Amino acid sequence: MRQIESAVKKLQTKEMREVAKSEGCSVTEIMSGIASGTAVILKNTSRPVVPGFRTVGVGKGLSIKVNANIGTSPLNCDLSEEKRKLDIAIRCGTDAIMDLSTGGDIDAIRKSVMKKSVVPVGTVPIYGLICSLNRRGKKFVEATATEMLEEIEKHLDSGVDFVTIHCGLTYKALEILKKKKRLVGIVSRGGSFLAEWMSKNKKENPLYENYDTIVKLCGKYDAVISLGDGLRPGCIHDNTDAAQIQELKTLGLLHKYALKHYVQTMIEGPGHVPINNIRKNIELEKKYCKGAPFYVLGPLTTDIAPGYDHITGAIGGALAGYYGADFLCYVTPAEHLSLPDAKDVENGVIASKIAAHSADIARGRKTSLKRDYDISRGRKEFNWKKQRQISINPLEFDKRFSAKPKDVCSMCGEFCAMKRKI
Repeated sequence: MRQIESAVKKLQTKEMREVAKSEGCSVTEIMSGIASGTAVILKNTSRPVVPGFRTVGVGKGLSIKVNANIGTSPLNCDLSEEKRKLDIAIRCGTDAIMDLSTGGDIDAIRKSVMKKSVVPVGTVPIYGLICSLNRRGKKFVEATATEMLEEIEKHLDSGVDFVTIHCGLTYKALEILKKKKRLVGIVSRGGSFLAEWMSKNKKENPLYENYDTIVKLCGKYDAVISLGDGLRPGCIHDNTDAAQIQELKTLGLLHKYALKHYVQTMIEGPGHVPINNIRKNIELEKKYCKGAPFYVLGPLTTDIAPGYDHITGAIGGALAGYYGADFLCYVTPAEHLSLPDAKDVENGVIASKIAAHSADIARGRKTSLKRDYDISRGRKEFNWKKQRQISINPLEFDKRFSAKPKDVCSMCGEFCAMKRKI
């Protein structure tokens, strides 16, 4: 029985109990969120057994989660490096992984990640089909709906816990985009390929037309549909435009349909959004999608920071989380420039974890507030061991730790303010 169906019938599942334990709340609260579609559990019923796997819940009333993207490209394909990125992302505290590989043996890479990851794994199945067609000397515009559905099922059958499907990019939204030109157009990779397919074939998005089949496929594995935002804004100038909102409204309808059929969904969101429009974007998603979990990329609050976009993403992520976003997709320093390396992955995860934790504090989450209280207590007591244990990245703490052999650090030395007898 699927998670939603169990929740509606008020039947506890093992996964609900695991999420409740990790979140420090009651199973009843988890059950309520799943039944209403405001929370999801990321776990495919057919995923490979991985010792230490963490069942993760995303949504209303739960701690804000962070996702890390890894994956090869046609110009950079090294499976050992991707495994290293996976290890680093998990060590730094990511709550989920997305394998976005577009180079090499994609099926083998995905299966390798699945066998190794102790956190949920997501993919964008359309990438696999794009690469498969390319190897056969064909273009994506030649793809059939059957091939797209077969690729989705292949990913689900391999055990992925959530799949990004760009079902909301309809012909109507595309027409709006053509009439009201953007500065940078479509920046979603999956969205751009589907838009080209629709324009070339003069047909509706086959993923939208076959959404009922996709729902059935995901229901078979109780996997979460991550409803992709193919028209997310790719620069500040294009944010919150008519095409983006039209797609969002469609995603809301698709969420409602899936919920009716006991299939879990979450909604993907922007993208590049200035600080003054972040709250509006969150509120629009919660309105049109009836409180479905919101999975945001960043959002990035400015376009001028290549090499530092993990910072712009963290600024936007903290605000988005405070206003109600549930899941932050990290942004690395390599965004807009290159394929992230292992260090980029570390910086991206840490920046987004800080943003998520900051938002959880602002939302009054007790466990987050306690963590800050405890590390502050450790500072006052010059308890460096305790500070290290609580810090977001103990390895970075070790690297910069300077209180040897004294109990004060090199910033103030004997002039440390907390040493004063007041």
